[in-house]
Amino acid sequence: MRLTLQSQTMEDVVVIRCRGRIVAGSEAEALQVELERQTRIPGTNLLTVKWVVLQLAEVDYIDSSGLGALLRMSSVLRAAGGSLKLCQVSPFVLQVLQVTKLLTILPTHSSVEGAIEAFYGRSPHETTEFSRTKIVCIDTSRDLLAYVRALLTSSGYEVHTASNPADAKSLVSAMQPKVVICGPGMLGLPTGEAVVEGFRQRPNVQILRLPPDFSTAEAGQAGMDLVNRLQSLLTT
Repeated sequence: MRLTLQSQTMEDVVVIRCRGRIVAGSEAEALQVELERQTRIPGTNLLTVKWVVLQLAEVDYIDSSGLGALLRMSSVLRAAGGSLKLCQVSPFVLQVLQVTKLLTILPTHSSVEGAIEAFYGRSPHETTEFSRTKIVCIDTSRDLLAYVRALLTSSGYEVHTASNPADAKSLVSAMQPKVVICGPGMLGLPTGEAVVEGFRQRPNVQILRLPPDFSTAEAGQAGMDLVNRLQSLLTT
């Protein structure tokens, strides 16, 4: 079912009702456009509204890119002193958030009113205990990077991301990660394979390639598979 969006302002909060699928491509882009239309001052990067609730009762599917889009939106709002909350989350989306351990980053509420009230309460400052295991993830998709970063951070890893080969090389040299995760967008670049081979030559660095359909795969299963592959790689 194609994504449709219906927005309304309640007090100082924008509530966006989502129906359908939040997936890579036009659906995730439409949600991003609607969010910007409702929160930004036209022609600027300034936010006039910083509190947003997404009502997801009628969202029947979300893929990795779709979840990454939500995480990226949340990050933009937090950087501006705002917040993104979810409410009336469908069983499918709730299961995805549970298996990916992202409920602390994308808090959920049983009603629109409950989500709005939470904005006026004390905002908890989440702290994450990072392991000493450093991960660098490289891909051309910002949504994919946002998803992988949040997913692996919630699993206890220190995660850094890059969206182009030049930044990736600098980041890997500076961070000395245990694992470099290469997304399909990175691997599809003309120089992608050569860059990956250069990382492979570094001592104590392992390479993990994401499957070509990672962005469009069901987010929960894709996330679990990635965490399991990473754990297996680090224990061999």
